[in-house]
Amino acid sequence: MGQPLTALRSTTSAAACTALLAGTALALAPSAATAAPAAASVPGVRFMDIPGDGGTILKANVATPPGAQAGDRHPVVVLPTSWALPQIEYAAQAARLAADGYVVVSYNSRGFWQSGGDIEVAGPPDVADASRVIDWALANTPADPDRVGMAGVSYGAGISLLAAAHDKRVKAVAALSGWADLIDSIYSGRTQHLQAAALLGGSAQLTGRPGAELQQVLKDFLGSNLDKEADMIAWGAKRSPAAYLDRINANGTAVMLGNAWGDSIFPPNQYASFFEKLTGPKRLEFRPGDHATAEATGLLGLPNDTWTSTRRWFDHHLRGEANGIDREQPVQLKARTGGGYEGYPDWKSVAATEHKISLAGQQRIRGNVNSGADGGTLILSSALDQFLKLPPMASIPLLPRPFTAVWQSERYAGERRVRGTAKLHTTLTSTKESGTMVAYLYDVGPLGVGKLVSHAPYTFHGETPGRPGCRRPWRKAPGRRGTAGPASRRGRCTGRG
Repeated sequence: MGQPLTALRSTTSAAACTALLAGTALALAPSAATAAPAAASVPGVRFMDIPGDGGTILKANVATPPGAQAGDRHPVVVLPTSWALPQIEYAAQAARLAADGYVVVSYNSRGFWQSGGDIEVAGPPDVADASRVIDWALANTPADPDRVGMAGVSYGAGISLLAAAHDKRVKAVAALSGWADLIDSIYSGRTQHLQAAALLGGSAQLTGRPGAELQQVLKDFLGSNLDKEADMIAWGAKRSPAAYLDRINANGTAVMLGNAWGDSIFPPNQYASFFEKLTGPKRLEFRPGDHATAEATGLLGLPNDTWTSTRRWFDHHLRGEANGIDREQPVQLKARTGGGYEGYPDWKSVAATEHKISLAGQQRIRGNVNSGADGGTLILSSALDQFLKLPPMASIPLLPRPFTAVWQSERYAGERRVRGTAKLHTTLTSTKESGTMVAYLYDVGPLGVGKLVSHAPYTFHGETPGRPGCRRPWRKAPGRRGTAGPASRRGRCTGRG
């Protein structure tokens, strides 16, 4: 783990996002005084206490189809809540699913809000909770044991995938803005994603009860305790659906994955890799936005492509509807620069051709100075890109060359499409044994203003100063149609193509 200076964005921004998230959650959460009237005002919806693993009480909303009778059997969808949000998060989508004939159980993940227990970060108790909720639904609602699905946004997505690996009853999953590899999400390139960690830790303190294990992991992570790096990686692996890929494949679970190109908490790369290794029915959707912003309007009950796909996925795999989703190309992409969806048979087909830009010559750069190239602010920057087409920008000619290595392609005569995963491979010779580099890919216009397409960090430790090293490439899915520039954050490095 690097030093706190390796943060890709300031923790001050993360604190602001934490306050915003908690404020949203507080506004949505039903108080004890209003819970009963709310339940009475929505036919078929009940607020329930469901015993989770070890008897821990999970607060839940249960919606049943209109006119459901004793003896009926309906498909059931279980919705674990997102990190720090209450179970009312899914109220709009639960109502829509119930109207379409589903039993829907949404519940507060353990440790948050009024649910009991401590926050386990999708640990074994959370996975067991999902199975206990399914048990309860089968015993107390007209749910069909042969037609069980799970879905969720963010934290709920990760729990849903993990539950599918451990419970064969889960036939279909829609995992939205989630993770397949937790370590690759918050520690990619061996670099601490401090804004994301601060957001998760701060919101957990505001809305729940972090367990002792989580508190220790955050302390070691934020404190750059390299002695605990192996323990942290093992902790994350246990909570990564990718570690249980064989189980998901053996169960034949139908898996839909949805994410945003600019997700600053769970970047899309790890979903693409996970998708390629799934052998059962599968679908991958990437669209513009940041963490959970692609699903947000649907949570408010507004038209939303992600939730439309989710309902179609369940309609086909749980209700047997011939709605054509199984005949569509399984990879559906929407470019950040606009236009409709593009379909591909698999992820490797997205990049049908490769274009290489040679990194000619050596460049010497100094670290610990802000070059002016950065990834923007957590959630806010990619949301501005999604809704207003305003990504982070930089004036490429004005980037200070003593602190930034810049390589540019030739000027293109027409528009170029960039699809797939951008890769940068270079050799670094550092004056320090540890350091962090960040690579940025820009779409540069005639005036030299670069619009950020993608970026990725790489941190190294234990290198011999003055000896060429740090040869691993950067990889990042861009999602739009360049200039590459790694900027040193610590130490001084010479880059050579």
